[in-house]
Amino acid sequence: MVTRDSTDSSRRRIVEAAVELLENGGPDAVSTRAVAAAAGMQPPAIYRLFGDKEGLLEAVAEHGYAQFLERKRAQLDPAPQDPVQELRRGWDMVVEFGVSRPELFAVMNRATGRESDAAHRAGLEILHGRVRRLAAGGWLRVDEELAGQIIRATGQGAVTTWHSTPADRRNPALLTVLRESMIAAVTRAEPTVPAAESGPAAAARALRAALPDDADVLSDAEQHLLREWLTRLAADSGAPHT
Repeated sequence: MVTRDSTDSSRRRIVEAAVELLENGGPDAVSTRAVAAAAGMQPPAIYRLFGDKEGLLEAVAEHGYAQFLERKRAQLDPAPQDPVQELRRGWDMVVEFGVSRPELFAVMNRATGRESDAAHRAGLEILHGRVRRLAAGGWLRVDEELAGQIIRATGQGAVTTWHSTPADRRNPALLTVLRESMIAAVTRAEPTVPAAESGPAAAARALRAALPDDADVLSDAEQHLLREWLTRLAADSGAPHT
């Protein structure tokens, strides 16, 4: 009789074997036959548990996200004194993971379009929380959604560029410059005093970030309308007017 525990154990053995082959030999090393042999199992077990090789690679990506999330949570500060520095640390951790584990990082990135993995979604929630704290503190220069896209794009781009550059031409300064360019694009040098310094856009971003999800003082319709107004006001680029 096949139990849930034995199935989970088999899945784990296969995924761990696939990760080891991937990181030691690249994607070409991850054949169903090679993975089965490394896991001490027969190839049909992979098809039974994962459907096909693509299903196995999805499980490898989930495994990678789970490992990364564990590291991310271990360093998470729920109430950072400096949210901009917190953003730097988070960005550095993503890039360090990608630089040190390129093959796994590439598989993880190919799987992100589906966004079906719980660990991946949890990681995004941590990023969204960081962006929300920046907005609530008046630090954010752009809309929250755009900020998240910039942070992710620069991190992934940094890792891709690093690995596409010949080893003897890689310069660690590239990673620092990209990180600081991201910081400059997403945040202000100082938090705004919205009404006096930067007009309605920054004020709208800060107020929208600070709004509770269920404010008793407003009806659902009023909350929806208020958020719509704030979103429109926050759509301004936040650049200072001259």
